Formats: sequence, structure tokens, C-alpha cells
Amino acid sequence: MKTILFLTAATSLLLAGCGEKSNPPAQTTNTATGGNPLTAPVDYLAAAAKAQQSAVKTVDTTSLNKAIEMFNVDMGRFPKDLNELVAEKYIPILPTPPFGTKLDYDANAGKVKVVKQ
Repeated sequence: MKTILFLTAATSLLLAGCGEKSNPPAQTTNTATGGNPLTAPVDYLAAAAKAQQSAVKTVDTTSLNKAIEMFNVDMGRFPKDLNELVAEKYIPILPTPPFGTKLDYDANAGKVKVVKQ
């Protein structure tokens, strides 16, 4: 009885495996590098540096634009250049822009942007 049960189970498993082969799963790739595990640490560090650089640009321009607005309220005009903000003590020092970029100040509009050099 055990032999018949074993043969029936083995035969059903064998027949179940003989059906049509299913399509292989679609391969997904990482758009940045192809998902190579050997370059994962380098990819991570590059993404972290880019995110940090973006955050620095946002914080620097926000604080500078706020100082320009305060200068405008107090003096009734926009500063001629960013050094005037330091001279009038609205900010202690000019922030250093990230490598490869510079601060672009539009005296007519009173806005600061970080642009590539």
C-alpha cells in the first residue's frame, strides 16, 4: 500500500513538471548602473554626495534670500552686492557654494541662485 501511494505521488509530481515551460521572469535593471553589486558602494556614495550638494544649495540660497529681504525692509532697497549684507551685519560671512558652482545675485530682483561655473 505504501509503495502504491509513493508511486502515485511520484508520478503526479513528474507529470506536473512536464507541462509547458513558463516564460522566464522579466529582468529589471537599475537605471543608474545596471545594478552591479560590485559598484554599489560607489553608486551609493555618489548619490549621497549629490544629495548633500543639492541640500547645501537649497539652504544657502534660502538664508541669503531671507537676509536680502530683511535688508530691503530695513533700507528700502536691495543690496548692491552680497558683500553689502556682510558689511551691514545681516549675515556673518558669505556661504561657500559647492564645488563647481557659484552664487549668482540679481540686484534688480533681489534674488540669489547657485549656478554652475
